Amino acid sequence: MQTEVNPILWQPNAKQIPTTQISLFIEYVNQHYHLILSNYHELHQWSINKPADFWQASANFCQIKWHKESAKVFDASGHMLDAKWFVGAELNFAENLLSRKDDAIALVDVNEAGNRREISYRALYKKVAQLSHYLKNQGIEKGDRIAAVMPNQIETVIIMLATASLGAVFSSCSPDFGSQGLIDRLAQLKPKALFTVAEYQYNGKLFELPEKIDALCQELDSLVTKIQVTGDNTLSIMPGFVAWQIINDIKQEEIQFTYVPFDHPAYILFSSGTTGKPKCIMHSVGGTLLQHSKEIRLHANVTAKDTLFYFTTCGWMMWNWLVSGLQTGCKVVLFDGNPMFQKADLLFELAAKESITHFGTSARYLKTLEQSQFNTEAHDLTALKTIMSTGSVLQAETFDYVYQSIKSDIQLSSISGGTDIISCFALGCPILPVRRGELQCKGLGMAVDIFDEHGQSTTNQQGELVCTQAFPSMPIGFWRDEEKTKYRETYFANNSDVWSQGDFALQTDEQALIFYGRSDATLNPGGVRIGTAEIYRQLERINEVLEGVAIGQQHQGDERVLLFVTLREQVNASEALTKQIKSIIKTHASPRHVPELIHYVSDLPRTRNGKVAELTVKDIANNRPIKNTTALANPESIEAIKRVLTQQ
Repeated sequence: MQTEVNPILWQPNAKQIPTTQISLFIEYVNQHYHLILSNYHELHQWSINKPADFWQASANFCQIKWHKESAKVFDASGHMLDAKWFVGAELNFAENLLSRKDDAIALVDVNEAGNRREISYRALYKKVAQLSHYLKNQGIEKGDRIAAVMPNQIETVIIMLATASLGAVFSSCSPDFGSQGLIDRLAQLKPKALFTVAEYQYNGKLFELPEKIDALCQELDSLVTKIQVTGDNTLSIMPGFVAWQIINDIKQEEIQFTYVPFDHPAYILFSSGTTGKPKCIMHSVGGTLLQHSKEIRLHANVTAKDTLFYFTTCGWMMWNWLVSGLQTGCKVVLFDGNPMFQKADLLFELAAKESITHFGTSARYLKTLEQSQFNTEAHDLTALKTIMSTGSVLQAETFDYVYQSIKSDIQLSSISGGTDIISCFALGCPILPVRRGELQCKGLGMAVDIFDEHGQSTTNQQGELVCTQAFPSMPIGFWRDEEKTKYRETYFANNSDVWSQGDFALQTDEQALIFYGRSDATLNPGGVRIGTAEIYRQLERINEVLEGVAIGQQHQGDERVLLFVTLREQVNASEALTKQIKSIIKTHASPRHVPELIHYVSDLPRTRNGKVAELTVKDIANNRPIKNTTALANPESIEAIKRVLTQQ
């Protein structure tokens, strides 16, 4: 139970509120629908009560460009996952992202070494026109899949936009995936075109790709063309590939957009794959575009005058979210490499140089800065208005750190959604206060609720995050899951009538949300459900501890809590430290939170997006097979955990 109201760390002033996009949207809704909505919560309730009106209003306000208007905005007949949106409408994803065609900067890419490039909206349009023409001549058509194994750079965005211009389907992986990881994902799609580089740089080292790209290509008998994106230090062109520069000679100034239905696929994203072969999640052109536009314009308050940045790779859905920022006409900044290469302030140096207004990153990155006691005094962050954080739970103490050491006058938006919906269930709002440890609000049009163990809505009590109504960015389905069997099993197994996201959370009286970790990683000693984030929060109090993961292990007919901990350099495990950890958890959480055993390990398994793979640790501790080690960035950590378990 929530026993006290969390303190306000930031709130917009009276001058800021009326100028925000969401305030202007409230005015728009009131005018067009003859309403008297006066605040965010009233707007959110209307968006749930009148979904067809809300999503139509969002499309109009966000300036979605249609080729053909819809005959019916929302068809809710049948099951939630069979809902239809903007029936009869036609549009093109790339056309909406390329509506600006002047000399303003569209994209900036910077790598860890500081090499910078930029491209204007006018030049970006031309490059997309050239590549689109090339792909069309290669026989790429509507519905074909195009795969990219690419760093986060300008060419990757051009590839995606050219793909979308043809009504084809884009899917990308970051180049740090191993051969099997690439094959497990991309071979399922039978792509017609593959884009890649021959090498990439990370942490000052150059990694060559020809061997694993060759292994991938041997599994892709569907390819009709292979294009190698080349750079200044590029190796020779790989056998069977054509050089990127071929498109420079194409005389094509205009894009012949292919118009597709609202629910035509735009992207195929992949689940993490830590529990088996990655699921291929198909996301629609219209649902992705409309949801991203709503979030970026209304919730993040991004305008054409702003500069949007998110630290991500091309293997994480935040990349797809980031590049949708082009729809606003803003400047989008891409970064590739180690965010702490040679210095901790690399990204904030970038923020100052590019006058970034909206800075996105992961909770883990902010926590690392906090642990190193980093501050931004050396950088001019005058332009910075919003920091966004996702990937894992942003702890309350890290909220304090951001306001004390990054910037005091900032909207800190902890956001949560996922690859499943290519967007957010809960996120920021520029007209609401930021409270310590809380996500400001439920997303507009998202009927988010917290259910207790009896499937009943609950407030101030931890439970399962669900969504009780359909929304446009629900997946079209999973690739080659025509009967939607896997789809139903994944999101509707616990409750056939509502979407279950798999998060353990609490909603406050103010309708904000507090997250406690994955519900499938929730601890259950003695039948009492405990969120792992509650334990991790206590570990923040212990200077010797770098990170931890708590899991439940079946033991003597019950479940006991095990805690795996990594320590800072030059800190040794000891009985005294174990007692200290248990004492702090008992004092500041509860006796039920205290782990029965604490194990010290050199590293914890992580996905390639940097998230600690709690379920992998749980499987190891319960002697279950680890189904897909290729999904992990550091599979060697598995053996280290197994070794300490044999000693317990």
